[in-house]
Amino acid sequence: MRISPLPTSKIVLVTGASSGIGEATARHLAAAGHHVVLGARRIERLARIIGELTEAGYSAEYAELDVTDIDSVRGFAEAALTRHGRIDVLVNNAGVMPLASFTDLRVDEWNQMIDVNLRGTLHGIAAVLPSMRERRSGQIINIASTSAYRVDPTAAVYCATKYAVRALTEGLRQENTDVRVTLISPGFTRSELADQGGDEQARSVAKNAMDAFGLPASAVAEAIGHAVAQPASVDVSEIVVRPTPQG
Repeated sequence: MRISPLPTSKIVLVTGASSGIGEATARHLAAAGHHVVLGARRIERLARIIGELTEAGYSAEYAELDVTDIDSVRGFAEAALTRHGRIDVLVNNAGVMPLASFTDLRVDEWNQMIDVNLRGTLHGIAAVLPSMRERRSGQIINIASTSAYRVDPTAAVYCATKYAVRALTEGLRQENTDVRVTLISPGFTRSELADQGGDEQARSVAKNAMDAFGLPASAVAEAIGHAVAQPASVDVSEIVVRPTPQG
C-alpha cells in the first residue's frame, strides 16, 4: 500500500536508480521517510523496485530517464516539480565504467563515459538548479569516485570524467549559498559498473576486486543519507567512502 510522505520528508530524485548505488540510495532514503523519484533507462527494473517499496509502505515513483539527453532530464525534473511543487534533493548517480588501455582506441566508449558521467551530471544540475535557486533551498549530490583522486591504468578516461565531476561540484558549491552541494566519492563498490564494456581482462580485474573486498552499495547509500539528513545550515561538502583494504 502506498502512503503519503511525511510532512518533514523531502522530494528526492535519483538517477541511475535501477541498480547498484542508485537503487540502494532510493531504498535507503525511502525507508527514512522521503519520497523518492527513480529515474533510469531500464524501466522494468524500476517498476519492480517501486513495487517493492510501495508494498512496504514507502512513498516512491519512477520515470524513464536517459541522462545523456537534456530533454529527457528536463522532463524528468519538470514532471516531479509539477507533481510535488518542489525538488529538495537530486542524486546525480548515473555512471558507466568501461575499462581499457588507450591503445585499444575505444573512442565510442570514451565518448560514452563523457556523455553519461560528465554531461549527464551537468544535465541534472541544469534541470534542477533554477527551481532550487528560486526557492533558495535544495541539495545537489554528485557521485564521483575515489578515481577522482588518482589515475590507474585502463581507467584514465573514467578517472578524467570523475576528476571533472569533482571540479564542477566544487565550483557549483562556491557559487551557491542557499543550495547545498555535496560530492560523494565511493571506492570499490559491489555493483554492475564493471560488468559492461571495456577490455575483458581489465573488466575481470575490477570485478574480482569488487567481489573480494568491495563495499556493499548500502554503505554508500548511508553516506548519502547522512548528507541529506543534515539541517539546511549544514553543507556536507565531500565524503570519500572506501573499503578498508583498498589502497
